[in-house]
Amino acid sequence: MAPLRLLCFHGYRQNERTFRERAGALRKVLRGRAELVGFSAPLRVPEAGLQFQAGESSSQPDDPRGWWFSNPQEDTFNALEVSDSCKGLEESMEAVAKVFVEQGPFSGILGFSQGAALVAMLCALKQRGDQRFPFDFAILVAGFKSRSTEHQDFYKEPIDVPTLHVFGETDRVIPGEMSQELLSHFIEPSILTHQGGHFLPASSQQKKVYLEFLDRFSK
Repeated sequence: MAPLRLLCFHGYRQNERTFRERAGALRKVLRGRAELVGFSAPLRVPEAGLQFQAGESSSQPDDPRGWWFSNPQEDTFNALEVSDSCKGLEESMEAVAKVFVEQGPFSGILGFSQGAALVAMLCALKQRGDQRFPFDFAILVAGFKSRSTEHQDFYKEPIDVPTLHVFGETDRVIPGEMSQELLSHFIEPSILTHQGGHFLPASSQQKKVYLEFLDRFSK
């Protein structure tokens, strides 16, 4: 049985390399069952955008990237910020569509933090018949519902794409309540909670949940 290929979306101020490093434990528990394929968001985060929320590491990453900015004047993003802006989102969507063409096919998609918020939007577009993003399921880790007014159309209808929502009970960057708000927009989502914070959980107990979810799509 060939492993499922998952296209992965990193968090804000990360890139493909830093996500690959942080997903090392998850990659090990999914070895033989899923291949994680990452790529970097097209938007470069300027020095002004390197603001940190409570609970995040203050170490500055190399070549920080993002999927959209909530503050278009400074090109910054904050998940807690109500905004009329989603600057850069269309550029990111075009980049994602290009990866599907050049590196696909992919069985599923996986996102972390801002990347998980983007994955939720891709699920909504898939449900509407957008053929740029062919995938069967999604895993959203520390996801949240965007507070941009321009994004609210993504959440108008219940999303019937199979999803696994993963979030930490002590996450201070994306509080669990924000992840719960997002999963409320999905029909019959699978849920994995853990007692940790803002990271990709990969213990033996959590492995069982991941594999049970992935087994639904293995051929």
